[in-house]
Parts: sequence; C-alpha cells; structure tokens
Amino acid sequence: MKHPAELAVHQFMTDATNGKSTISDETISQVGNDVMDAVKRQFGSGKKREFGLRMSNVGRPTCQLWYEKNKPEVAIPKPVTFMMNMMIGDIVEAVFKGLLKEAGVKYEEPERVTLQMDGESINGTYDIVIDGAVDDIKSASNWSYSNKFDSFETLAKGDGFGYIGQLAGYAKASGKKVGGWWVVNKANGAFKYVPANGLDLDEEVSKIQNTVDTVKDNKFKRCFEPVPETFRGKETGNTVLNDGCKFCSYRFDCWDKLEERPSVMSKAKVPPMIAYVGDVIAA
Repeated sequence: MKHPAELAVHQFMTDATNGKSTISDETISQVGNDVMDAVKRQFGSGKKREFGLRMSNVGRPTCQLWYEKNKPEVAIPKPVTFMMNMMIGDIVEAVFKGLLKEAGVKYEEPERVTLQMDGESINGTYDIVIDGAVDDIKSASNWSYSNKFDSFETLAKGDGFGYIGQLAGYAKASGKKVGGWWVVNKANGAFKYVPANGLDLDEEVSKIQNTVDTVKDNKFKRCFEPVPETFRGKETGNTVLNDGCKFCSYRFDCWDKLEERPSVMSKAKVPPMIAYVGDVIAA
C-alpha cells in the first residue's frame, strides 16, 4: 500500500503536468533558500572535515570507519563529478520537500539531534518528519532505485552507506517513530516511498553501540570476506569482492590482491566489470 503522501504528490504532479496546478511563491522561495544553504554547506570553507562519528557514517562498516580515522590518505580519489553529484542530491531534496508542501502534506522541518552513547555525541540533522515518523530523502541511480531501494529487505542486504543505521539514529535521538526513505530516481524523476517496516530499533541502536566501542578500540578487522564467483549458476574457481566492499574507497589498500577487470567468463562485447581477489582463472 502506498504512503498517503506519495499518492498526494503523484496527484499534484499529474495536475501540474496537465497545467492544473502551480507552485506558490512562498514554496519557490523555500526551495531556493534550501538550495542556497546546500551550496554553502557543500562548498563551505574548503577545509577537510576531521574524523568523527556522526549520523551519516555511524551505520557504515567499522572497517571503513577505521580507515577514515587512521589512513584517510589511501582512499581512492573522489571523481571530479563528486561535488556535482552531492549538489544534485541536495537539490532533489529541496524540490521534493516543496512538492510535498504544495501537495498538502504536513511535515516537520529538519532538526539537528544528538545521540549520546557512552560519552560519545553522535550528531546529525534528519530530513523530514511526517505523522510523527522520521524519513530520509535520497536521490538514487536508476540501478539503486530499482534494486537496492526495492524494499527494506533489499536495502538491508547491501547497506554499505549505512542508511539504516542513520535512520535508526535519527529516530532514537529524536524520540520519534521510524519512518522510511523517500527515493527519487535521478535518471528519470520517478519517486517512491520505501518504508523501514523490518527495522528493529533496539537492534540497530545496539549496532551503533558496537560501532562506538569498535572505533574507540581502534583495532582493524575486516567486516566482510571475499565470496566465490558464480557464472550461469556455477562456481568458476575465482574469488570476488563481497558486495559490502564494492563501493568502499579503501578497498585497494585493504585487499592487496584486488583487481577490477572485465569478467573473464563473459563472452559479451562489453563484459561487466568484476572485482577479483587473488589469482584469476580464465574461462
């Protein structure tokens, strides 16, 4: 069943497409101010942020956090498109909040909250609260929109960016209910609501506590192990990177025998890229 706010925005966008609705000057100003604030936040003073636990990273794998704290210099350089991609996400959030408002959806504005864990202050600002539940607004690639954000279950299987821990942290710190994610497809403008129906708040808070303890202990331990490669349902004898590591900026330092190359099994004209770990057996 779709979220009532999702249905309301769909109806507003349908009316707007047919010339039956417009956006008020007040909402236009709100969206403009939010985008302006985002530009200031993204570009800031140019100074690099010091490591610390915050809502946006507390749900990430602890091995990645160890690298961010101890060896940030070995990270894969960010592409020149990184800042633009971040700005697109901020613009999507600003516009989507404006659409919610024009569709008649009542919501609470973002608020900075703090989660105290054994003397550690974990800060962050949630995106929006609807009907007493904390929601996050995410922009996503076409693949992520269709696969990772298909449901809470699919997100939980490969949450390398820590979205679940982030949402749980917001809910715990604010004392509000757990909501879900408003996801906008950057490729075509489609949007949907993905409820966090399977999220166990106590369990996620326990994971956050474990993250706090592990970061304080400051001992490196990999969170994932390589897995056997399969091709057409059969193992090939090769070993490939775990899905939990594929987008980690420190993967080449963590795995010294990592090689990202076209699939040695595929006969396609443009074989998919595979992250092999160790010696590779060709077809």
